[in-house]
Amino acid sequence: MNWIDTHAHLYSDNFDSDRPAMVDRAIRQGVGTMLLPNIDEDSIGAMLALEAAFPEHCLPMMGIHPVYVKKNVEEQLAIVRKWLEARKFWGVGEIGLDFYWDQTFREQQFRAFRSQIAMALEFGLPIAIHSREATRACIDVVKELHDGRLTGVFHCFSGTRDEAEEIIGMGFYLGIGGVVTFKKAGLDVIVADLPLESLVLETDAPYLAPVPYRGKRNESSYLPLIAQRIADVKNLKIEEVAAVTTTNAQQLFKML
Repeated sequence: MNWIDTHAHLYSDNFDSDRPAMVDRAIRQGVGTMLLPNIDEDSIGAMLALEAAFPEHCLPMMGIHPVYVKKNVEEQLAIVRKWLEARKFWGVGEIGLDFYWDQTFREQQFRAFRSQIAMALEFGLPIAIHSREATRACIDVVKELHDGRLTGVFHCFSGTRDEAEEIIGMGFYLGIGGVVTFKKAGLDVIVADLPLESLVLETDAPYLAPVPYRGKRNESSYLPLIAQRIADVKNLKIEEVAAVTTTNAQQLFKML
């Protein structure tokens, strides 16, 4: 089985002690492709160094995570544009809105989100959306700017069933990670009724490790554990989950 981890921060300093071994573990598990969402201007160097070490396996995106949006948002956006103009990236991400942490720069978050969606449309790239405590607001922004060409994924989806259906109706995918294995989260109940053709898999490593590693450092080699839970709740064989979600990711990130 071949897997694609559509969202993993493998350049994080959480992996400084064993990064090559961690990537090798993922590859041995069949996770041959790992997409790397950027965080801010300070994470670019480490992300591109990881790509250079594993160019066939680690694929970078470019963007500003909403938690890292600051008062100097225009300078931050200029850096994103400079990189998108300079070389190939596989998506614009991780972008979006976060109303869980500090909302001091809420206005700047909206500015960054809209501007980076415009860049995605300009460069013909999909977007990876962070929407913590902000799913409704993110849907509204996407609807506002959707011109029929915009594609992407709501990473770490945590909304309602109605929101899931609304997102799918816009032609977007839902990123499903370790939370689907958490007993009390309720995501498994929602996923059970969603079309597999609208799901992509992710770890969000080093965060949100699936059971039985919950609370520990997450890594891309754990992706099959997420897939197995999806297979269980949908009464499917894990091989089908692998085939369909991998094709979904290949279509979304234009790998076909």
